[in-house]
Amino acid sequence: MKKLNRKLLPAFRRRVFRMVSVGVVDDPINACYDIVSTLALLVNLIAAFAVTFDGAREAHGVLLGRIEAVTVAFFALDYVLRLFTANNLYPDLPEWPSLRRYVFSFDGLIDLLSFLPYYLPFFFPAGAAVFRLFRIARIFRLFRINAYYDSLNVITEVIVSKKQQLLSSVFIISVLMLASSLCMYSLEHDAQPDVFKNAFSGIWWSVSTLLTVGYGDIYPITPLGKFMSILITFLGVLMVAIPTGIISAGFVEQYQQVVKNTPAPDTYLQNVTVDIDSNWLGKTVDQLDKDGFSVVMVKKGDAVLPKDKDYRIALGGVLTVYVKE
Repeated sequence: MKKLNRKLLPAFRRRVFRMVSVGVVDDPINACYDIVSTLALLVNLIAAFAVTFDGAREAHGVLLGRIEAVTVAFFALDYVLRLFTANNLYPDLPEWPSLRRYVFSFDGLIDLLSFLPYYLPFFFPAGAAVFRLFRIARIFRLFRINAYYDSLNVITEVIVSKKQQLLSSVFIISVLMLASSLCMYSLEHDAQPDVFKNAFSGIWWSVSTLLTVGYGDIYPITPLGKFMSILITFLGVLMVAIPTGIISAGFVEQYQQVVKNTPAPDTYLQNVTVDIDSNWLGKTVDQLDKDGFSVVMVKKGDAVLPKDKDYRIALGGVLTVYVKE
């Protein structure tokens, strides 16, 4: 009996993993689970917004409360299933490290905050207001819908592929904010001691100026301060253009890659997660192309791998492919 359980448990776990993995719709149960998961999230968000209206709360408060209770219970069940299949999500890791990695990953934290704040007030009534604030995390579950829409996937891939350049531009902007705040303090402190009290009091001014918001609640009044403000404003326009240019270039690269690998019109785009049961496991990109699949992108974790024809598909990889109908 124990040997039988040892054989059945991995197979059952893989089956559950394919069910809870968004975008794996090769089976009616998998497709139904994705539909139910998406509907539960949308209904929960609609109810969360509706309850903020006095009229809706007075007329349908009980119904909205029941909707939230049912959908949150589904989120809790979904989290348990993802804990159960964490080793399939990270097959290169042992059981407990894979579980820990999921729990502390971005998706894992969002999944946990989707239901835990709802139940915490039952144990800690004094913190109900704070726990209610954390329910906002549910809206981040919408990012899972990325698996269904290629346009959203492109945005994600561009940001991931250009994250180093984007972080560098954010670092430059942060340094310029601090420098401009210190500079304006030096020029304006004597003229406006109540406004520019210290080097950090000009941070709000530097943010609104560098990011071209310009609320006008704090501004220089000395000639040198005004001149420096003009220079920093022009510099702010250039700084905002840097991440915009990086993202635009990323979109062009993604578009060129997709166009280059786009086959005949009778095909459709699909994301495929390679698990232990996949027929693609161990095959090369060139072999898949010969089998009628055009591989557009290969991912492993958060990394986008180069689409080399000799690259061998590994366990846990995510392929974006064109599949013939």
